[in-house]
Amino acid sequence: MADRVLVAPDKFKGSLPATEVAARVSAGLARAGFAGEVVPLPVADGGDGTVDAAVSAGYRRVEMAVPGPVGEPVMAGFALLDGTAVVEAAQACGLSLLPPGQLAPLTATSRGVGELILAATRLGARRIVLAVGGVATTDGGAGLMEALGARLTDEAGSQLAPGGAALARLAALDLSRLRDLSGVEFLLASDVNNPLLGPSGAAAVYGPQKGASPADVELLEAGLARWADVAEAACGAAARDAPGAGAAGGIGFAARLFLGARVRPGIEVLLEMVSFSGQLDGARLVITGEGSLDAQSLHGKAPVGVARAAAAHDPPVPVVAVAGVCALSAAELREAGFAACYTLTDLEPDVTKSIAGAGPLMERLAGRIAADWLR
Repeated sequence: MADRVLVAPDKFKGSLPATEVAARVSAGLARAGFAGEVVPLPVADGGDGTVDAAVSAGYRRVEMAVPGPVGEPVMAGFALLDGTAVVEAAQACGLSLLPPGQLAPLTATSRGVGELILAATRLGARRIVLAVGGVATTDGGAGLMEALGARLTDEAGSQLAPGGAALARLAALDLSRLRDLSGVEFLLASDVNNPLLGPSGAAAVYGPQKGASPADVELLEAGLARWADVAEAACGAAARDAPGAGAAGGIGFAARLFLGARVRPGIEVLLEMVSFSGQLDGARLVITGEGSLDAQSLHGKAPVGVARAAAAHDPPVPVVAVAGVCALSAAELREAGFAACYTLTDLEPDVTKSIAGAGPLMERLAGRIAADWLR
């Protein structure tokens, strides 16, 4: 077996980006005496960090100013390579772009995402991977569509204000100036299968995470329902109940209805982008992980996707996980495809201290992995 290790972690949210996790693990392996090849392949599941992962895999980062979630300019980036662009919604309308304690569930807009899409197509992108997750918006992708040329007006013919709440006043949708993107293939990279509306929809499930009160959720639901009625009538098609329509505050709905986007699990799309299957050839071990390995990890999250891909390889490659904390049982870890799990809290039980010292602790964990797996 070749002395080759793939290090393919997701971010440790609130602590370390995936690129630094990979770098720390690589440094820890080297310090422990592992002299073989270490291949850093930071990954993401379609949420924030997806552009960074693409850039690490050789894509070019393109930066530009776009309207942020509440309209102020923010610097956002997308990744581009050989006609494929990776557009990460959180870069333009992410929760992390709002000032601390100043959420905007009713007024946050996805317009910046549409501007990133336009910029990518101007640079020759004919395939756009739209990574969704971590957004501040619940506007059904209406802002995105306005950036592409749609005009949303109320009964008086005035343009609607940004955000999901204003959609309840939507009277007309003018698509006459909509940019023709029929020659562009869109992939919605998401592990979310929620529909747009209802108890499992964008407002009810994700609105509270974005600061929406129960009354706000009702208002957002009414707005999304009105948006769906008008948009589907204008297109002569339906998308509100499609899997993933509720992703990213309803950006999934707009992407499916207007852009013909196909939905695929984010980690599957990303592993294809970084040629993960080919990288597994000759590998001795894969190290993956995320901040918290728990029940949510079993539903489309990056580390489990990595483990499944490694298990499907011929021959299979063993996978160990690193995590801040792990709430999965030994049986659940085995079922998910992990041969072992190493946690930062094994070394520092105080979670606050563990988060603050995550980098050095990660290097020490890598030393343990080297001792156990790479002798």
